[in-house]
Amino acid sequence: MAEVQGKRKTREGLVVSDKMNKTVVVAVESLVTHPIYGRRMRRTKRYKAHDEENRCRTGDRVRIEETRPLSKDKNWRVIAVLGHQED
Repeated sequence: MAEVQGKRKTREGLVVSDKMNKTVVVAVESLVTHPIYGRRMRRTKRYKAHDEENRCRTGDRVRIEETRPLSKDKNWRVIAVLGHQED
């Protein structure tokens, strides 16, 4: 399905909140270089992603994909749960 519609951005991150219905907050970390000092810095960006079956829990590692806007600030969806957190 994704091949027909073209390339979509994907990210991997950690679920930090699952308190909403059919929505999870995913924290994606990236390493960027400081423009002046050259030091590598860890940056975290949080995305709201659509989770249709409410299967994701806090601590899960997930892959999300960009999609059409689903609400005011939700335009990503969960495409795979890569690992569940062990209790």
